[in-house]
Amino acid sequence: MLRSMNSAISGMQAFQTDLDVVGNNIANVDTVGYKSNSAEFSDVLSQTMAGGNAGSTTAGGVNPEQVGLGVKVAATQMDMSQGADSTTGVATNVAIQGNGFFVVTDGTHDYLTRAGDFSIDSAGNLVLPDGTIALGYSSAPTASSTTAPTTKMNVLTLAGSGSQVSNVTIGSDGSITASVTNSSGNTTTQTLGYLALAQVPNPAGLVKTGDNLFDAQSAPAGSATYWTPGQGTYGTLAAGELEQSNVDLSQQFAEMIVAQNAYVANTHMIGTDNAILQALVNMKNS
Repeated sequence: MLRSMNSAISGMQAFQTDLDVVGNNIANVDTVGYKSNSAEFSDVLSQTMAGGNAGSTTAGGVNPEQVGLGVKVAATQMDMSQGADSTTGVATNVAIQGNGFFVVTDGTHDYLTRAGDFSIDSAGNLVLPDGTIALGYSSAPTASSTTAPTTKMNVLTLAGSGSQVSNVTIGSDGSITASVTNSSGNTTTQTLGYLALAQVPNPAGLVKTGDNLFDAQSAPAGSATYWTPGQGTYGTLAAGELEQSNVDLSQQFAEMIVAQNAYVANTHMIGTDNAILQALVNMKNS
């Protein structure tokens, strides 16, 4: 079979993957905290038809003769740049300004996320829409740690047994403040706990698990460190805000046009190869 046909087939497969990535980005243009992906290509093994020689004082050098055998998807890279913030006015909605990820749990596994669309459920848990619970600290730690926080942000538990909690707000330092009414009917404003943030050496290496979450144990991302917002290189929080998707629609449309035309060009290459093979068959029958 003609080498160019195999190359064209690999091109169609690669640009189909590119279109899959672009389609997913466009579908998530309004997803809170979504990070866009891009497909990156590399050539496959080149067949060496003739070797090359180095030049000398008596003879010129000759470059090797090689024919490429197609293209492959080398990787899909995640763009971890911060998305624009949108104002919601909801006190428990928070957007990270700078580095870091919220730490949440489903009870059996920890996850990281940039989506801060938290709310208080009927049991007093600070939760994301999928029900995962925010993790943090009952008191502010004095240093970062490689040990993940284990305290679930439940405002009723943190306020103490028999207390009623209202007017929950989240500060720029991750402090969770609320009006707490004790069993005697006295109401005071208290800091109940602190949200935790995590950082990893390679954020683009985090593995997506769906629901705007990343696996906290993603090996390519490296080991996470934990602290509270505003400490060290950890970002602060903006209350009443949500970080939107960082998908650039104009860039995605441009990539879609390139991928579509490249896919069509590869189909034309297969058509040309088919015509050549047909000519060979006709030559035999002539």
